[in-house]
Amino acid sequence: MGSFQFRMGDEVSGLPRGPTVKKCVKLAPMHHATESGSVGPVVEQFADFHEPFSLASGQSLSGFTLAYETYGTLNADRSNAVLVCHALNASHHVAGTYAQGPVNLGWWDNMVGPGKPLDTREFFVLGVNNLGSCFGSTGPASLDPATGQPYGSHFPVVTVEDWVRAQALLADRLGIAQFAAVMGGSLGGMQALEWTIAFPERVRHAFVIASTPRLSAQNIAFNEVARRAILKDPDFHGGDYYAHQVVPSHGLSVARMIGHITYLSDDDMAQKFGRSLRDNGGGYRFGFEAEFEIENYLRHQGEKFSRYFDANTYLLITRALDYFDPSRTTGGDLARALEPARASFSVVSFTTDWRFPPERSREIVSALIQNGSAVNYAEIDAPHGHDAFLMSDPRYHAFVRENFKQLRAQI
Repeated sequence: MGSFQFRMGDEVSGLPRGPTVKKCVKLAPMHHATESGSVGPVVEQFADFHEPFSLASGQSLSGFTLAYETYGTLNADRSNAVLVCHALNASHHVAGTYAQGPVNLGWWDNMVGPGKPLDTREFFVLGVNNLGSCFGSTGPASLDPATGQPYGSHFPVVTVEDWVRAQALLADRLGIAQFAAVMGGSLGGMQALEWTIAFPERVRHAFVIASTPRLSAQNIAFNEVARRAILKDPDFHGGDYYAHQVVPSHGLSVARMIGHITYLSDDDMAQKFGRSLRDNGGGYRFGFEAEFEIENYLRHQGEKFSRYFDANTYLLITRALDYFDPSRTTGGDLARALEPARASFSVVSFTTDWRFPPERSREIVSALIQNGSAVNYAEIDAPHGHDAFLMSDPRYHAFVRENFKQLRAQI
C-alpha cells in the first residue's frame, strides 16, 4: 500500500482511510526559517538540438535550442540530479543572480541553494526553459531557419508532453539517466506528473506543488478571456507583430491582470489593499482612472509584464495548460493514467489557493494511493492563494526539506 502523511490539519475529505494512512501529523507553526545562502552568480547555458522534433500536434520543429542553468555538483554516479520545472511566466533562472544584474534573482531562490530546502550542497539542480518560451529557448520570437524571419504565428502549439520529452533529451545530453527528483509548482507540477508517466524509470521522486491533474472549466475560461484580450489587440497582427515592430502591450497587460487576480486570495487582497483609495482625501473622482489601490496595483503588474513577456508565448503556454489531462485517454480515470508511475511523491496544496484548490491535489493523492504509490501530502494553511508556492512559508519549506532529507538518504 502507498503511504500517506497529512500535515497542518486534522481532516482531509475524499481521501482513503484505514491501512493506507501511514501517519497523520500536525505541524506546529515555526517562527524562524532555516534557509542559508544563495548559489550566487550563475551563468545560463544553451543546448542545440539539430534533429527534427515531432510534437503532439502532429507538427514538428526541424531543430531547437533549450536554455538552462545548473546549480550544485553532479556526483560521480549522477544520482543526485533534480529537475525543477517552471510555471507560466518563469524560466530556467531558478536561483542565484546574474553577474550583470544582481537584482535579477532566480524565481525560486528561497527554495534552491546551499542550506535551503533543495540544498545545492547535496543535489545537482537543473532548470530548463520550455519550448515556446521567450527566455532563451526556441519560441515564436526565434528565427525560423526556413525563412530567416521570426516564427510568429507559425510557431506550432506545444504541450506539457512536448516539454517533458525535450527535457529528457537535455538530460540525455547531460548524461543523467535518472533524476533523484522532478519538482515543480503549478504548471511545473503538471510537468512533474507527466515525467512519472512518460519516463517512469527516470524519476525516483516527484514533487507536485499547488498543481492539478487537469484544468477546470473555470480555469480554461480565465485563460480564454486572457487570450482574447491579446488576440483582439490591434497591435497583435495575427501573431506577426514582430515584423511591424510593435507589441500588443495592451492585450498582454490585460491578460496578466486577469491571471494575477487568480494567483491571489481574497484575504490576501483584502489585507494588502482592501478598499483603499489612491487619493488620501478619501473622495471618489467619479471617473475610470485607477482610483482604488488594487486597480493601481493590477495596472502596474500588467504594464510591467507587457515589457518583458512575449504575447505569442502567453498564448502557447496557456493553451498547454488547457490541454494537459493525463486521464483523457483513460476515460477520466486518473488512477489508471498514473499507473505507469514508479516514483514516490510529495504533494503540497494551500488552503486559500482557489486557482488549483486542495481538492485537486487530493484527487492526485487518492489516485496514487489507489495505485499503491508512496505519497506524502501537506495541506498548508497559508493566506497567499496560488502564489503561496513561491513564498517562504516555514511549514511548507520544512515539509519540502524533510522530503529531500529522506531522498538524500537513498542516494
